Amino acid sequence: MNKISKQEQEQLKQNCHDLIQSQQTLLLSTVTAQGEPESSYAPYVRDAQGVFYIYVSDMAAHTKNMLVKGTASILFIQPEQETKNLFARERVTFNCAVSEIKKTDERYHQQLQKMKQRFGETIDLLRSLSDFHLIALTAVKGRYIAGFGKAFLINTTDGTLNFND
Repeated sequence: MNKISKQEQEQLKQNCHDLIQSQQTLLLSTVTAQGEPESSYAPYVRDAQGVFYIYVSDMAAHTKNMLVKGTASILFIQPEQETKNLFARERVTFNCAVSEIKKTDERYHQQLQKMKQRFGETIDLLRSLSDFHLIALTAVKGRYIAGFGKAFLINTTDGTLNFND
């Protein structure tokens, strides 16, 4: 990877952060028990430590996949209409460890309250259904693609986006 100046690095961090923040949903990749890939999406919120939270139903295949396998990959990608070249769309991917947040955990109530603030009354309806799970997606590895020849690893150990050379 190319050396970049501190100023360029700060701009890339901001661009990466802005891309994630600009979207209310994340694209989700999981693997079935039979090893087959499954793609989906879910609305999300993110905490101060960088953990992504989704509230998903047992009826969605991705829920079982995540709970069984304990891993998922998530993607944030620049909308097609905003890119100059479809082959070089700006994007962020994270490989994530998956954990279910139980209803007795304080984070359960905190994150669902954040979801209600962000997504409205639908969250109250979903909370009344017994098949929904709050899932925490903790990034363990990340990559930011800013365009052609601009691929950067993201250090996720401390919850910040640090680009390695």
